[in-house]
Amino acid sequence: MPEPKVASFPAIRGALKFYQIASIITGVMLLLLVAEMVLKYTPIHLELFLGGSGGFLWFAQVVEGPESLVSTGDGVNLSLGILVAHGWFYVVYLFACFRVWSLMRWPFLRFIMLALGGVVPLLSFFMEAIVAREVKSYLATREAADASTSSATQNSTEGVR
Repeated sequence: MPEPKVASFPAIRGALKFYQIASIITGVMLLLLVAEMVLKYTPIHLELFLGGSGGFLWFAQVVEGPESLVSTGDGVNLSLGILVAHGWFYVVYLFACFRVWSLMRWPFLRFIMLALGGVVPLLSFFMEAIVAREVKSYLATREAADASTSSATQNSTEGVR
């Protein structure tokens, strides 16, 4: 695999920061989605609502309908909002994963692992920590190596004069 160019290091740092933020938001949204699904699809059968007849923030029963589960609540269905928000944040997260993956020139399997972070609960938090540590370490090592080779080259050209 070819290595990233030194000129792309500022872009890599920006992509890493964007990836870190996107992975934390996506991870939190995924945990909220899992909690919502547990509340709705287990025998608890509840959905979270904002406003309506139950007050500011309340849970409404979900009942068996002719085709699927039907909510009995009125107001803004926050459970549905969590589902939609996670879906959109996952798209942003995939873009952030793609950006880091392409700038770092990693193998495709690494991109798949990064993408799974938005689907497997808690994985995005672990992947964020691992990727941030690895990328920062790589950049520091390459910059130190480039600095030592450039100073050695500069010293050898000064000796020629």
